[in-house]
Amino acid sequence: MKLPALTIGSFTARVPIIQGGMSIRVSTSALAVPVAECGGIGTIGGSGIPVAELQEDIRRAKKATKGIIAVNIMYAMKDFHELVMGSIEAGIDMIITGAGFSRDIFRIGKEHNTPIVSIVSSPDFAKLAEKFGAAAIVVESAEAGGHLGTDKPLREIFPAIRKVVSKVPLIAAGGITNGFEMAEVMDKYGADGIQIASRFVLSEECSVSQEFKETYLRANKEDIINVQSPVGMTGRAIRTAFIDRIERGEDVSPEKCKYKCLKKCSYKYCINDRLMASCTGDVDNGLVFCGANAYKMKEILPVKEIFRQFVQDAESVYKEGSENTVQS
Repeated sequence: MKLPALTIGSFTARVPIIQGGMSIRVSTSALAVPVAECGGIGTIGGSGIPVAELQEDIRRAKKATKGIIAVNIMYAMKDFHELVMGSIEAGIDMIITGAGFSRDIFRIGKEHNTPIVSIVSSPDFAKLAEKFGAAAIVVESAEAGGHLGTDKPLREIFPAIRKVVSKVPLIAAGGITNGFEMAEVMDKYGADGIQIASRFVLSEECSVSQEFKETYLRANKEDIINVQSPVGMTGRAIRTAFIDRIERGEDVSPEKCKYKCLKKCSYKYCINDRLMASCTGDVDNGLVFCGANAYKMKEILPVKEIFRQFVQDAESVYKEGSENTVQS
């Protein structure tokens, strides 16, 4: 049965897939545009980069597609407000935000007619997000990549949040690697769509280094571990030589903070530097964030083919049709 569309605010994605917004410079317009062209929501990772660079990338994406382009901005960023306002000025369609909770963002979204999508990991924050005006809510579980807000798996946390959210679309995120799992969370758990990130790292269009992608391709289950981020949250990443150094207790802190990008930082290491190192090819000295099931993916595909496989597999088993779609 055909998958339902996903409506968030005034925007409707014909395929209910949001591409996760991975920072720093992992999810750029190069990836977001083909996702949008395939009918999903393409997301630019907006954290940890200068406002002007983000605006340029948003404008590049908006010029290249009539599809939906979002930006993901972590509330933990010191320049959160500037990144939000800069994104709106550049013409972004919607803003996705997590890693903390901002009440002001909903007022800003309303004033500028920009839908705000909240990433949450608990029923309490889901209720708050709906109350303050989120246009949609992403439930991010323990299987997700990058910074984690919970240790509860998707199939435990999603039903609890589904019970308290009824007015806006609820999107499942964390560990979803194929269309069969997509259909499961939509059919069995009532998700209105999914957000996936790691699968898109292994796309031809993702602009990270080949070394970054090879780290994904070589990863076994035991290579995917949790690390402590200077943000103050646990993060999930693939083991690298840099992580080995941390575990041996070596001093990996920077001599001087170059960015001062976070509201709170332990300064144990510079997450901006370490994410960018891997992104540009220096994996041994970098951090490679990934989802818990990244080890299951063993091929690099065009975005169009990733969509084709997800939709084909999901529709081969999907039962509920458009009944799950919640209009906002």
